Formats: sequence, C-alpha cells, structure tokens
Amino acid sequence: MDPMTTTYDLSTTPLREVNAALHAPRLSGEFLLTNPAGAHNVAVGLDAPVRVAIEGHVGYYAAGMNKQAEIIIDGNAGTGVAENMMSGSVWVKGNASQSAGATAHGGLLVIEGNAAARCGISMKGVDIVVGGDVGHMSAFMAQAGRLVIRGDAGEALGDSIYEARLYVRGDIASLGADCVAKEMRAEHHEELARLLKAAGYEDDDTAAYTRYGSARQLYHFHVDNSSVY
Repeated sequence: MDPMTTTYDLSTTPLREVNAALHAPRLSGEFLLTNPAGAHNVAVGLDAPVRVAIEGHVGYYAAGMNKQAEIIIDGNAGTGVAENMMSGSVWVKGNASQSAGATAHGGLLVIEGNAAARCGISMKGVDIVVGGDVGHMSAFMAQAGRLVIRGDAGEALGDSIYEARLYVRGDIASLGADCVAKEMRAEHHEELARLLKAAGYEDDDTAAYTRYGSARQLYHFHVDNSSVY
C-alpha cells in the first residue's frame, strides 16, 4: 500500500465521518476504506479527482453520484451502485445487485461479475461493462450511453430504449419493446473495442458481439397507433 494513502477503518470510524472527509474542499490523494461490512452509502457524492479503494462488500448506493473520482470496490455491491454517476469510474470486482448504474450520466462502470435486474435502467450517458450476466429489464428506458454484456441477458432487455447502444456477447432471454438487433458497422466494432480495453477485456473478439438498439417506433407519434397512446 502506498504510504501516502489515507486509511479509514469503518469498523471503528463512523461512515458519516468518512464520507464527510471525502467531501473536503480541494481533496486529493488516495484513500483506503476497510471493513465496510455491507454498509450503505459508502463513498457517495464524491467530487474530486481522488482514488478510493474499498476492501469488502458494500450495501446500497455505493459510489452514488460520483464525479471525477476513481472508486474500486473489492467485493460485491448492493442495489444502485454508481447510481446517477456523472464522471470518473467505479469498478466492482465482484457482483452487483439490481439497478447498477441507474440514471448515470457519464463515466465508466465496470462490474467484473454478474449484475442483477435493471442494470443500466434509464442510463443517460454512462458506459457500463459487465463481465458476466445481467438480469431482467436491463437498460429499461436507456436514453444514452453504452452497455456491454460479456455474458447473457435476462428477459426484456432494452425495453422502451431510446438511443443507448447495447453490445451483447451471450444469449438473450428476450428483447423488450422497441429493442432490436442492429448492424455492427466498423465504427461500432471500434467503439466496442475501446470499451472492452478500458475494462480490461481487450482480448475479446468484437465479432462475437451483437449490437442492439431502438427501432424508434415508440417515441415517434404514428397516427395508426393513436388508439393505444
């Protein structure tokens, strides 16, 4: 460990005190949080170019609203990890519960394991790379950004999707409303390769992935469908 790293033991230091320290003005440096023991709201609302490593499992909304910071969770994450992230990166070494990256506007979220239901729900510009599988309703109402799934996807993937792009290597239980397979052009192979490299999966063959996106039928008015609006 870097001798300049500031360490907080969450078994002895209250989380409120730790989060307050991480919100200090003009914050810089590296931080290590030990013994989180599944605590909720760990390292939320950061807005500084710092590196925060968390040793252990975290509960709900870890790294939520992140801006600028690089946050590494060496364990599993509960509901809503990196929810509403604006920039920076959040890296989960284990699995993530439901709604990972929900409503996130930017930055990079990497989940090395599996992600549960609603991964990337209403994502608004974030890039999400999942090393394993995702659960049902992932990318529901996804508006912008990219979701890469190296494993399989559950039911209703991309339901009511807008302009987010989904790349899936494995099988899909079912596609949601208005989500369809799309052509993988050269620019999509290049984009996918960049995302995979950023997440440490540069050896993946982009030709093994299928791109999915919006058929653009739901969010345009069609007079023939007026009875169902």
